[in-house]
Amino acid sequence: MSFRIDESLGIHRQALELHLQRSEVLAANLANEDTPGYLARDLDFAAEMRRFESPLASLGSPSVELKYRVPNQPAQDGNTVELAVEQAEFSRNSMNFQTSLTFIGMKLRGLRQAIEGR
Repeated sequence: MSFRIDESLGIHRQALELHLQRSEVLAANLANEDTPGYLARDLDFAAEMRRFESPLASLGSPSVELKYRVPNQPAQDGNTVELAVEQAEFSRNSMNFQTSLTFIGMKLRGLRQAIEGR
């Protein structure tokens, strides 16, 4: 009987990858808060997770589609980064990353217990 670890982890492996990519995008937005003309970007996490579930996702790692964020109050210099929004999204993404990591840890503990016969 063969056993594949990525199948047992379910979607949490892909979720961690997306959270990591999103944190990089949000960090770039925060780093460019004062850059004139910089357009803040983000990814639609739910839409990207649906793309992972599609049959075509198994053909390779689909590239993440980034979207431009529409600012609540546009800046005079064309920069669309809003510090409070970016910080809140970064914090939310970090909590979601930790949640996915916790689920993976629980799954691995359960697999270990099954292997040990507990």
